Amino acid sequence: MSSVGTPDPNSGWLSDDELADARRRLPLLYVEAVPVRVDGTGIVTEVGVLLRANAAGAISRTLVSGRVMFGESLRDALYRHLEKDLGPMAFPQLPPSPVPFSVAEYFPLPGLGQYFDERQHAVSLAYVIPVTGTCDPRQDALELTWMTPQEAASDAVSAEMEGGRGSLLRAALASVGRL
Repeated sequence: MSSVGTPDPNSGWLSDDELADARRRLPLLYVEAVPVRVDGTGIVTEVGVLLRANAAGAISRTLVSGRVMFGESLRDALYRHLEKDLGPMAFPQLPPSPVPFSVAEYFPLPGLGQYFDERQHAVSLAYVIPVTGTCDPRQDALELTWMTPQEAASDAVSAEMEGGRGSLLRAALASVGRL
């Protein structure tokens, strides 16, 4: 066990400089999750969308997302990011088999693909994840808004999402028969 203040040599994290260098050289792997509430028959009744402020202070809507660390399973990465963004009492119900509904490829230049991230080339595995507990957004999330599937698929919500995530949200709803 390492002492306080001593970095873990196998942490899986990169320093800010190492991350910036990696982002310039190769695609990074991410997971994204669309938190949902389901009824007793498994039908999606509500969709959770995060409200965030970016580094420039702009407010936008987004999904639960984050990098997969070296040596981390997809299941563990999903759980970590769901807990980080929604709080420890969200109680996400991860699928027995972590097969994404979509693979989204983000490019650093607009127009190269459907999804855009000015920082990097990233590949994201996207999941629809039911949550059964109380969600209390943490980290840089300002709030979690629960919407009907129809509201979440609206042009207005899509326009508030960065990088094409409105299209990804619609694809998530289509994958569960709610679009």
